[in-house]
Amino acid sequence: MPHAPHILVVDDHQQIRDSVTRYLEKNGMRATAAKDAMDMDAKLSRGHFDLLVLDVMMPGESGLSVCQRLSVNKTIPIIMLTALGEETDRIVGLEIGADDYLAKPFNPRELLARIKAVLRRAPQSETVAGELAGKRVAFGHLVLDVDRQVLLGPDGAETLLTYADFKLLSVLLERPRVVLSREQLLDLTQGRAAGPLDRTIDNQISRLRRKVEPDILRPKTIKTIRNGGYCLSVDVEVSD
Repeated sequence: MPHAPHILVVDDHQQIRDSVTRYLEKNGMRATAAKDAMDMDAKLSRGHFDLLVLDVMMPGESGLSVCQRLSVNKTIPIIMLTALGEETDRIVGLEIGADDYLAKPFNPRELLARIKAVLRRAPQSETVAGELAGKRVAFGHLVLDVDRQVLLGPDGAETLLTYADFKLLSVLLERPRVVLSREQLLDLTQGRAAGPLDRTIDNQISRLRRKVEPDILRPKTIKTIRNGGYCLSVDVEVSD
């Protein structure tokens, strides 16, 4: 399967590593396992991977630390595996750049669905739906350099966006002044439906606001619409 997506599964539990890699391979993907962060780094240095399935709790460097490190120059989507009920780990993971999360114990079919959803959107992360490649998008007091996935401030300061932040901002920029529900945003960015008490979008909006709002306590760029969702409330201008 030379063209099959290649997934790197990082978990210190051998049974989980083995069962997940076998399941992914049975469903048309290539899968490689790593037992910890050091093993992961070695495998990343030797080959190309399309997505990382990363456990939070590992001996040595934790999954959260790994996610934060890799998100500095984000080149690979990350799905975090968290302990059941550890909502703090999920929130922190999303804040530092994870693209999705799944609580243990999990159904391998759901993990496969999450992987496919993230991969479907991964090629679009480099351009805004393909139409704005090579463009700059001005909104509010900022400019998004699409190809570089970098925000430019009025003073020229640059802010590198994580993979997840870029996807969410791209969706909003394509639909200025349109109210989008949490369910719509989750579908557009991750290709899945919201679960009970799912706060993924709220957490991602909060993280993105810290990068685009002049005053985080009084957001004017991304507004919360009561009983509606969120809206990019500024005009958008596209230039070469």
